[in-house]
Amino acid sequence: MKAVEISQYGDPQVLRAVERPDPVPGPGEVLIRVAASGVNRPDVLQRKGHYPVPPGASDLPGLEVAGVIVDGDADAMAAAGLSAGERVCALVAGGGYAQLCVAPVGQCLPVPAGLSDVEAASLPETFFTVWSNVFDRARLAPGETLLVQGGSSGIGVTAIQMAKALGATVIVTAGSDDKCAACLQLGADHAINYRTQDFVAEAKRLTGGAGVNVILDMVAGDYVAREVECLAEDGRLVIIAVQGGVQAGFNAGLVLRRRLQITGSTLRPRPVAFKAAIAASLKERVWPLLESGAIRPVIHSTFAAEDAPQAHALMESNQHIGKIVLTW
Repeated sequence: MKAVEISQYGDPQVLRAVERPDPVPGPGEVLIRVAASGVNRPDVLQRKGHYPVPPGASDLPGLEVAGVIVDGDADAMAAAGLSAGERVCALVAGGGYAQLCVAPVGQCLPVPAGLSDVEAASLPETFFTVWSNVFDRARLAPGETLLVQGGSSGIGVTAIQMAKALGATVIVTAGSDDKCAACLQLGADHAINYRTQDFVAEAKRLTGGAGVNVILDMVAGDYVAREVECLAEDGRLVIIAVQGGVQAGFNAGLVLRRRLQITGSTLRPRPVAFKAAIAASLKERVWPLLESGAIRPVIHSTFAAEDAPQAHALMESNQHIGKIVLTW
């Protein structure tokens, strides 16, 4: 099969088109002929040597794919209601930058009716991440307010639409007026340009001084102290990336007085059963919203697989709004 590998750690040019042996599915797995592969920030971190591959996972980058099942564990597929020849998208622990990819049956979902392979490939990584962190871990409820840091990112455009569709008010931050406008078009109630506005003051103003109930944070670092300031009583801060650094200081007195919760998670190393439970929730609660058009994939750019270096360069430029996808 054709694949894209990380020849050595470094800049985007270390991504190299190669031929690899076809992978073989094991018990509880399927083999997918990949039509499209999503590009995500963790792929960039892996390319730079900052995101170790979990034990047993492929060394190839790529955490989400869409395509057709061509082989696999027949009993596991039957139990999951899947079959060879079916179009699926899947969350994987690696190996997505290839024409063939092995995925656990429990991490596969049918392609929502009406969606292309490119659109389907853009779903798993961000949808699993947002559901797990915003709804399972932070327990965002209808009527509450969510603050999304980086609203124009792949995670951001997913969080905006999912939270709005499920009854929350959404405030986002973004780095330009154009990105703020794009977030508002996707359904965000308010957008804050963090380069020209103080998101703490704006979040307090927009909530009448009460603060926000949940914050989805991909920055960490010195953002944490400011986020603690703008959480409402019983507020929850969920950290899913540390682009601003791993060290953070904050007012612990506010945590005590307001009964705040600060938590975080990474999805890639979690067991298959954990991810399968997320998939089941998505299929029940979110896939109907995709099929109805209440939530829609946001694709910024597609690249041929051999042009993966350009895709990574775009990701690192932070000029995109939504998802970047490779096609095979």
